[in-house]
Amino acid sequence: MSTPPRKVRLLGLDFADLDAAAAAAVIAARPPDAPFAAVVTPNADHLVRLSRVPELLPLYRDAWMLLLDSRVVRRLAGMFGLEAPAVATGADLAEILIARHARPGDRVTVIGLAPHHLPALAARLPGVEIAHLDPPQGMDTNPEAFAAAVDFARAHPARFTFLAVGSPRQERLAAAIAAAGGTGVGLCIGAALEFATGAVARAPAWMQRAGLEWLHRLAQDPERLARRYLRDDPVILALLLRERLRTPAK
Repeated sequence: MSTPPRKVRLLGLDFADLDAAAAAAVIAARPPDAPFAAVVTPNADHLVRLSRVPELLPLYRDAWMLLLDSRVVRRLAGMFGLEAPAVATGADLAEILIARHARPGDRVTVIGLAPHHLPALAARLPGVEIAHLDPPQGMDTNPEAFAAAVDFARAHPARFTFLAVGSPRQERLAAAIAAAGGTGVGLCIGAALEFATGAVARAPAWMQRAGLEWLHRLAQDPERLARRYLRDDPVILALLLRERLRTPAK
Protein backbone atom coordinates (compact mmCIF):
# COMPACT_ATOMS: atom_id res chain seq x y z
CA MET A 1 0.00 0.00 0.00
CA SER A 2 1.48 3.38 -1.01
CA THR A 3 2.18 6.06 1.58
CA PRO A 4 -0.40 8.88 1.54
CA PRO A 5 1.03 12.19 0.37
CA ARG A 6 2.18 14.69 2.95
CA LYS A 7 -0.46 17.33 3.72
CA VAL A 8 0.09 21.05 4.20
CA ARG A 9 -2.65 23.10 5.85
CA LEU A 10 -3.29 26.53 4.38
CA LEU A 11 -6.37 28.75 4.76
CA GLY A 12 -8.28 25.97 6.46
CA LEU A 13 -7.63 23.35 3.77
CA ASP A 14 -5.33 20.32 3.78
CA PHE A 15 -3.44 20.30 0.49
CA ALA A 16 -1.47 17.35 -0.82
CA ASP A 17 2.16 18.46 -1.06
CA LEU A 18 2.56 17.20 -4.63
CA ASP A 19 3.55 18.78 -7.90
CA ALA A 20 1.57 17.94 -11.02
CA ALA A 21 3.74 15.00 -12.10
CA ALA A 22 3.66 13.38 -8.67
CA ALA A 23 -0.09 13.95 -8.30
CA ALA A 24 -0.74 12.46 -11.75
CA ALA A 25 1.24 9.36 -10.83
CA VAL A 26 -0.83 8.86 -7.65
CA ILE A 27 -4.07 9.39 -9.58
CA ALA A 28 -3.04 7.03 -12.38
CA ALA A 29 -2.19 4.29 -9.87
CA ARG A 30 -5.74 4.25 -8.51
CA PRO A 31 -7.89 1.32 -9.72
CA PRO A 32 -10.44 2.57 -12.27
CA ASP A 33 -13.25 0.64 -10.59
CA ALA A 34 -12.59 2.12 -7.15
CA PRO A 35 -15.30 4.38 -5.68
CA PHE A 36 -15.45 7.81 -7.30
CA ALA A 37 -12.85 10.16 -5.86
CA ALA A 38 -12.66 13.90 -6.49
CA VAL A 39 -9.48 15.82 -7.25
CA VAL A 40 -9.99 19.53 -6.63
CA THR A 41 -7.50 22.23 -7.66
CA PRO A 42 -8.31 25.51 -5.90
CA ASN A 43 -6.60 28.70 -7.00
CA ALA A 44 -6.80 32.22 -5.55
CA ASP A 45 -10.30 32.72 -6.96
CA HIS A 46 -11.56 29.57 -5.20
CA LEU A 47 -9.92 30.53 -1.91
CA VAL A 48 -11.40 34.01 -1.94
CA ARG A 49 -14.83 32.58 -2.76
CA LEU A 50 -14.58 30.12 0.13
CA SER A 51 -13.94 33.01 2.50
CA ARG A 52 -17.22 34.58 1.32
CA VAL A 53 -19.25 31.38 0.94
CA PRO A 54 -18.06 28.96 3.64
CA GLU A 55 -20.94 26.59 2.85
CA LEU A 56 -18.77 25.41 -0.05
CA LEU A 57 -15.96 24.26 2.24
CA PRO A 58 -17.16 20.62 2.51
CA LEU A 59 -16.76 20.23 -1.27
CA TYR A 60 -13.05 20.88 -0.78
CA ARG A 61 -12.46 19.28 2.60
CA ASP A 62 -14.15 16.04 1.53
CA ALA A 63 -12.23 15.75 -1.75
CA TRP A 64 -9.93 12.76 -2.12
CA MET A 65 -7.06 15.00 -3.23
CA LEU A 66 -6.70 18.76 -2.88
CA LEU A 67 -3.98 20.43 -4.97
CA LEU A 68 -2.87 24.06 -4.99
CA ASP A 69 -3.41 25.62 -8.42
CA SER A 70 -1.65 28.93 -7.86
CA ARG A 71 2.01 29.88 -7.95
CA VAL A 72 0.95 33.35 -6.81
CA VAL A 73 -0.67 32.00 -3.64
CA ARG A 74 2.37 29.84 -2.91
CA ARG A 75 4.74 32.78 -3.28
CA LEU A 76 2.59 35.14 -1.26
CA ALA A 77 2.27 32.55 1.50
CA GLY A 78 6.06 32.29 1.58
CA MET A 79 6.39 36.07 1.80
CA PHE A 80 4.11 36.00 4.86
CA GLY A 81 6.15 33.20 6.44
CA LEU A 82 3.47 30.56 5.89
CA GLU A 83 4.14 27.04 4.73
CA ALA A 84 2.56 26.29 1.37
CA PRO A 85 2.25 23.05 -0.61
CA ALA A 86 3.79 22.36 -3.97
CA VAL A 87 1.86 23.72 -6.94
CA ALA A 88 -0.06 21.37 -9.25
CA THR A 89 -2.22 23.35 -11.66
CA GLY A 90 -5.27 21.74 -13.20
CA ALA A 91 -3.86 22.51 -16.64
CA ASP A 92 -0.57 20.75 -15.90
CA LEU A 93 -2.35 17.83 -14.25
CA ALA A 94 -4.67 17.25 -17.21
CA GLU A 95 -1.80 17.55 -19.68
CA ILE A 96 0.32 14.98 -17.85
CA LEU A 97 -2.54 12.51 -17.46
CA ILE A 98 -3.33 12.79 -21.18
CA ALA A 99 0.27 12.68 -22.37
CA ARG A 100 1.77 10.10 -19.99
CA HIS A 101 -0.88 8.02 -18.28
CA ALA A 102 -3.91 7.52 -20.54
CA ARG A 103 -3.54 4.20 -22.38
CA PRO A 104 -5.30 2.55 -25.32
CA GLY A 105 -8.31 0.71 -23.96
CA ASP A 106 -8.91 3.28 -21.20
CA ARG A 107 -12.21 5.06 -20.88
CA VAL A 108 -12.39 8.81 -20.32
CA THR A 109 -15.53 10.80 -19.59
CA VAL A 110 -15.70 14.53 -20.24
CA ILE A 111 -18.43 16.76 -18.86
CA GLY A 112 -18.03 20.21 -20.33
CA LEU A 113 -15.81 21.29 -23.24
CA ALA A 114 -17.41 22.50 -26.47
CA PRO A 115 -18.13 19.61 -28.86
CA HIS A 116 -16.03 21.08 -31.66
CA HIS A 117 -12.91 20.58 -29.51
CA LEU A 118 -13.51 16.83 -29.16
CA PRO A 119 -11.63 15.80 -32.34
CA ALA A 120 -8.47 17.48 -31.03
CA LEU A 121 -8.86 15.70 -27.70
CA ALA A 122 -9.46 12.35 -29.42
CA ALA A 123 -6.33 12.87 -31.50
CA ARG A 124 -4.36 13.14 -28.27
CA LEU A 125 -5.96 9.99 -26.86
CA PRO A 126 -5.61 7.30 -29.54
CA GLY A 127 -7.37 4.09 -28.63
CA VAL A 128 -9.15 5.72 -25.68
CA GLU A 129 -12.96 5.59 -25.52
CA ILE A 130 -14.30 9.09 -24.83
CA ALA A 131 -17.82 9.74 -23.54
CA HIS A 132 -18.81 13.40 -23.73
CA LEU A 133 -21.61 15.50 -22.32
CA ASP A 134 -21.93 19.22 -22.99
CA PRO A 135 -24.42 20.35 -20.31
CA PRO A 136 -26.47 23.52 -20.73
CA GLN A 137 -25.46 26.85 -19.26
CA GLY A 138 -26.72 27.34 -15.73
CA MET A 139 -26.53 23.65 -14.94
CA ASP A 140 -26.04 24.36 -11.24
CA THR A 141 -29.42 26.11 -11.04
CA ASN A 142 -31.18 23.55 -13.26
CA PRO A 143 -31.91 20.43 -11.17
CA GLU A 144 -32.82 18.33 -14.22
CA ALA A 145 -29.62 19.23 -16.08
CA PHE A 146 -27.52 18.66 -12.97
CA ALA A 147 -29.10 15.26 -12.34
CA ALA A 148 -28.57 14.35 -16.00
CA ALA A 149 -24.85 15.12 -15.65
CA VAL A 150 -24.61 12.92 -12.56
CA ASP A 151 -26.46 10.12 -14.35
CA PHE A 152 -24.19 10.48 -17.39
CA ALA A 153 -21.07 10.08 -15.25
CA ARG A 154 -22.51 6.98 -13.59
CA ALA A 155 -23.60 5.52 -16.92
CA HIS A 156 -20.13 6.10 -18.38
CA PRO A 157 -17.68 4.98 -15.67
CA ALA A 158 -14.16 5.90 -16.64
CA ARG A 159 -10.60 5.81 -15.40
CA PHE A 160 -10.54 9.61 -15.62
CA THR A 161 -13.62 11.83 -15.57
CA PHE A 162 -12.78 15.40 -16.52
CA LEU A 163 -15.23 17.90 -15.04
CA ALA A 164 -14.77 21.09 -17.05
CA VAL A 165 -17.82 23.18 -16.17
CA GLY A 166 -16.26 25.86 -13.99
CA SER A 167 -16.18 26.35 -10.26
CA PRO A 168 -18.03 25.72 -8.02
CA ARG A 169 -20.25 23.72 -10.41
CA GLN A 170 -17.61 21.09 -11.05
CA GLU A 171 -16.90 20.59 -7.36
CA ARG A 172 -20.62 20.24 -6.64
CA LEU A 173 -20.91 17.79 -9.50
CA ALA A 174 -17.98 15.71 -8.27
CA ALA A 175 -19.50 15.47 -4.80
CA ALA A 176 -22.87 14.44 -6.25
CA ILE A 177 -21.31 11.74 -8.45
CA ALA A 178 -19.43 10.35 -5.46
CA ALA A 179 -22.63 10.33 -3.38
CA ALA A 180 -24.49 8.56 -6.19
CA GLY A 181 -21.97 5.72 -6.29
CA GLY A 182 -19.81 6.52 -9.31
CA THR A 183 -16.36 5.03 -9.92
CA GLY A 184 -12.97 6.28 -11.07
CA VAL A 185 -11.34 9.64 -10.48
CA GLY A 186 -13.14 12.93 -11.12
CA LEU A 187 -10.84 15.83 -11.95
CA CYS A 188 -12.18 19.34 -11.40
CA ILE A 189 -9.98 21.09 -13.94
CA GLY A 190 -11.88 24.10 -15.31
CA ALA A 191 -10.48 25.21 -18.67
CA ALA A 192 -7.59 22.71 -18.68
CA LEU A 193 -8.92 20.72 -21.65
CA GLU A 194 -9.10 23.89 -23.72
CA PHE A 195 -5.35 24.22 -23.20
CA ALA A 196 -4.76 20.51 -23.85
CA THR A 197 -6.63 20.63 -27.17
CA GLY A 198 -4.99 23.87 -28.32
CA ALA A 199 -8.28 25.76 -28.24
CA VAL A 200 -6.70 28.34 -25.92
CA ALA A 201 -2.99 29.11 -25.82
CA ARG A 202 -1.27 28.83 -22.45
CA ALA A 203 1.16 31.45 -21.26
CA PRO A 204 4.80 30.97 -22.25
CA ALA A 205 6.75 28.77 -19.85
CA TRP A 206 8.66 31.73 -18.42
CA MET A 207 5.40 33.47 -17.49
CA GLN A 208 4.14 30.28 -15.85
CA ARG A 209 7.34 29.95 -13.80
CA ALA A 210 7.14 33.61 -12.81
CA GLY A 211 3.55 33.26 -11.59
CA LEU A 212 2.27 35.51 -14.38
CA GLU A 213 -0.03 33.10 -16.16
CA TRP A 214 -2.96 35.10 -14.83
CA LEU A 215 -1.68 38.17 -16.72
CA HIS A 216 -1.54 36.21 -19.96
CA ARG A 217 -5.09 34.98 -19.47
CA LEU A 218 -6.27 38.49 -18.59
CA ALA A 219 -4.81 39.79 -21.87
CA GLN A 220 -6.63 37.03 -23.77
CA ASP A 221 -10.06 37.65 -22.20
CA PRO A 222 -10.12 40.96 -20.31
CA GLU A 223 -13.90 41.39 -20.40
CA ARG A 224 -14.50 38.11 -18.56
CA LEU A 225 -11.46 38.03 -16.28
CA ALA A 226 -10.75 41.64 -15.29
CA ARG A 227 -13.15 41.65 -12.34
CA ARG A 228 -11.81 38.32 -11.07
CA TYR A 229 -8.11 39.09 -11.33
CA LEU A 230 -8.08 42.83 -10.56
CA ARG A 231 -10.87 43.22 -8.00
CA ASP A 232 -11.79 39.89 -6.40
CA ASP A 233 -8.57 37.88 -6.20
CA PRO A 234 -6.37 40.52 -4.47
CA VAL A 235 -8.42 39.75 -1.33
CA ILE A 236 -6.10 36.73 -1.02
CA LEU A 237 -3.51 39.11 0.46
CA ALA A 238 -5.78 39.91 3.40
CA LEU A 239 -6.65 36.24 3.89
CA LEU A 240 -2.99 35.21 4.02
CA LEU A 241 -2.13 38.07 6.35
CA ARG A 242 -4.92 37.05 8.70
CA GLU A 243 -3.67 33.47 8.56
CA ARG A 244 -0.16 34.65 9.44
CA LEU A 245 -1.43 36.65 12.41
CA ARG A 246 -3.27 33.58 13.68
CA THR A 247 -0.28 31.27 13.21
CA PRO A 248 2.05 31.01 16.23
CA ALA A 249 5.66 31.92 15.45
CA LYS A 250 7.96 28.90 15.16
